[in-house]
Amino acid sequence: MPTIPVILDVDTGVDDALAILFAVKHPAIEVLAITCVAGNASLEQVVENTLKILDAADAPAIPVAAGATRPLIEPARSASHVHGADGLGGIALPATQRVAEQVSAVELMRRTIMDAERPVTLVALAPQTNLALLLRTHPEVAEKLERIVFMGGSASVGNATAVAEFNVWHDPEAAAIVLDSGVPTLMYGLDVFNQVAVEQDAAAALAAGDDPVGRIVGALLGNRIALSEDSTAEYTGLIGDAGAVCALVEPESLRIEHRPVRIELGGYGRGQTLVDMRLFGGEDIVHGLADEWATIDIALDVDAPRYAELFLETLGLK
Repeated sequence: MPTIPVILDVDTGVDDALAILFAVKHPAIEVLAITCVAGNASLEQVVENTLKILDAADAPAIPVAAGATRPLIEPARSASHVHGADGLGGIALPATQRVAEQVSAVELMRRTIMDAERPVTLVALAPQTNLALLLRTHPEVAEKLERIVFMGGSASVGNATAVAEFNVWHDPEAAAIVLDSGVPTLMYGLDVFNQVAVEQDAAAALAAGDDPVGRIVGALLGNRIALSEDSTAEYTGLIGDAGAVCALVEPESLRIEHRPVRIELGGYGRGQTLVDMRLFGGEDIVHGLADEWATIDIALDVDAPRYAELFLETLGLK
């Protein structure tokens, strides 16, 4: 069975690290390159974290490149309250001898896509600034993409705000450019992201075990989110971004619907992914008030136990 050639675009924090480990280890996925963007941590920290996680995965020589330091318009905003100052929840990893490519993330993506023998899947696990820059400066790559799978958005609640998910909220203009590119797209949003978790006892056992990868995975799963120094953080055990990579190899474990989506760019709703779930057209269509929305695949539900099992099995931890 042929492998799936992918480029991962990451802002390596806790769940990006889990996703990289999964992607490198799964036999059906061929990671051609990894590009980095500021998001969960600064760009410099994201690159360092990515290289260290590749070491932890005993990965082959996968090219890694640095990209955008900030969104297209807004200033950079880190998520240190979620991922810690270093982006990995304070987990100590050995220094790495790997070095990033001297070309930009956009150039590495362009070159990798155009040189690939088969269409490439772009897996965006971060704010989509790098992807937007790629598609605007090198629109010819769109024809050589199989599809884009992005972790971001929501058809229900937000997390950065009441209505907006962090990756899209961080750079909504970039997300809008990607949606409007015409490339087939799957949105793996908070609707499914918040469901797939490893039980606390299992994570604790991994963290205390003898397997080096297992200890890292257990520690990452045990990272607790605190919104302030006074708040009490609870265990979630979410595999997070890794679920979007699971979707590459087991899409049948998702309930996917093809729906119109747009990115809200103004007001409090800035960064919201508006998903049209109507069965029939409404007054906006009847009266000619509706503009054109991108129509993409949206993951609305997931067999959460299966994805958690798939994640652990792929890493040899179950």
